[in-house]
Amino acid sequence: MLTELRGHLGQALFERVAGPEGPAARARIHDTPGPRWFPPDRPIRIVHGDASMFIGGISALLLQSLHPLAMAAVAAHSGFRGDPWGRLQRTSTFLAVTTYGTADDAQEAVDHVRGIHERIRGRTPEGLAYHAADPHLLGWVHAAETDSFLRAHQRFGASPLDDADYDAYVADTARVAEALGVIDPPRDRTGLTQCLSIYRPELRATPEARAAARFLLLRPPIPVVAQPFYAGLAANGVAVLPAWAREVLGLPPLPFIENLAVRPVGRALTGAIRWAMAQPPPSQ
Repeated sequence: MLTELRGHLGQALFERVAGPEGPAARARIHDTPGPRWFPPDRPIRIVHGDASMFIGGISALLLQSLHPLAMAAVAAHSGFRGDPWGRLQRTSTFLAVTTYGTADDAQEAVDHVRGIHERIRGRTPEGLAYHAADPHLLGWVHAAETDSFLRAHQRFGASPLDDADYDAYVADTARVAEALGVIDPPRDRTGLTQCLSIYRPELRATPEARAAARFLLLRPPIPVVAQPFYAGLAANGVAVLPAWAREVLGLPPLPFIENLAVRPVGRALTGAIRWAMAQPPPSQ
């Protein structure tokens, strides 16, 4: 009975994250022979394969929304409201291919994304021009994502890494960022902190960013039965944000509540996800 429940939960989660083509994509990514961008022992494989990514992903979206040009591009072109699960599935597949897939498949995925970025242009409601292929804008998206995944793994990873390995994780992500068009991405945590600081004068909570936060935190398109579980993940996505980002978004810290309830819930939920999605032994 427990094994059956585990299988059903794991399959439901995987289908939500990977989409209907998930099993075929997983087989292609992991079973196709050939050289990879990252050997099996690289930190990026550990971080991106951990259940903490569920929390890190929510945090990354909130943090990325603070750049007006990035948020305008997302609001106008990504379809995150009309097809949020599709966007999640495309993003998760890209992360999986570049992290675990063959070098040829990783480059093909990057080329595809670069082609999409090249076509995305427009103006913010204030009239500022944006281009998704702008290296400066790509640099912000990359830094915000890397910082969020790293923070989530530090707090909720099954096996948190040491300082040197977290620096190596940042260096690993720089490999993908450069392929996407980022110029001189950070290669350790010190560089990542400095990079985020450089962008801070450009950041603010636009009406589009606040609307995205309400959508992510209060109105997610998920079944009612799953909403309490998502609420726990979302609360921890907020909790792992840098303090300054929470302030800009108007999400004040509540240390007592977070330490007493939010963080333990995050540990329990990531543990449950890890249990459900782990592959059972062949004998089962």
